[in-house]
Amino acid sequence: MIDVRRLRLLFELSRRGTITAVADALAYTPSAVSQQLAALEREAGVPLLERSGRRVALTPAGAVLARYAESVFAVLEEASAALAATRSRLTGPLRIGVFPSAARTILPPALVALGSEHPGLELMVTELDPFAVPGALRAGTLDVALTFAYDYGPAEPDPALDTEPLLEESIYLAAAGPSGAAESGIGDWREAAWIAGSPDTLCHTMIIRACQACGFTPRIRHYADDFATVLALVAAGQGVSLIPRLGVIKTPPGVSLTPVAARRRTGIACRKGTSGHPAVAAFSGAIREQSRLLGAVDGMTPVG
Repeated sequence: MIDVRRLRLLFELSRRGTITAVADALAYTPSAVSQQLAALEREAGVPLLERSGRRVALTPAGAVLARYAESVFAVLEEASAALAATRSRLTGPLRIGVFPSAARTILPPALVALGSEHPGLELMVTELDPFAVPGALRAGTLDVALTFAYDYGPAEPDPALDTEPLLEESIYLAAAGPSGAAESGIGDWREAAWIAGSPDTLCHTMIIRACQACGFTPRIRHYADDFATVLALVAAGQGVSLIPRLGVIKTPPGVSLTPVAARRRTGIACRKGTSGHPAVAAFSGAIREQSRLLGAVDGMTPVG
């Protein structure tokens, strides 16, 4: 009988490429990962890994087993969701991932509503960039998450995850000056200093690609991941930036905003097979209600 926990390690190795990366993602030591994979080979009865010095690759048999692992995990998640649905009330932890601008706006009232309706749930929030969401969901450190993609940086579908659309937002070019100061295209700011997110974030990638689509690479002077900080830097004349609608709920004096031809699309993501879990479904319902309430705000459109 194949141990599912060891199968998870093989699956992660097929995605991450190294034992060290698997260990870091799942809070193991590299030696523990190696020992568990060796035990999985004994259970399978065939070699699953090819070792060359410090490098490890999946054998053809290992690749076959890793492909089946995805379906196995989805069925187990569906079974867990079905069992949870038989309980009379929702209890236990619900680990929620969220990006900063949603954490300040639509998430808090959704948590209030969710906690009021299901007081037995232990709501646990982690703020993180969407780049980190797929790995956290697959590793089981999150149960559900809000994630997003930009027109200039679309996300590749992850076969291990289910994602449902939630909200679409306008994106604005933020510049210092009176109203109308930024009323020009992105290409008109090729000589300006830019303010962008950290290099490993989707917001950074979006700004780079949006500017490159207009024929130039931005000269980034400042890096800031909090949109309130970005707007404060813009107001201080330190550069220009691109900011989605949720990031400009409060615009400081002296900042002009102009819509650009791009959108940010927020979605609800969970592991495949868990969207029907009562706790995940309850969170989705609560966050959708807040999305609908925001639908009256200019620049935002609820989806789904």
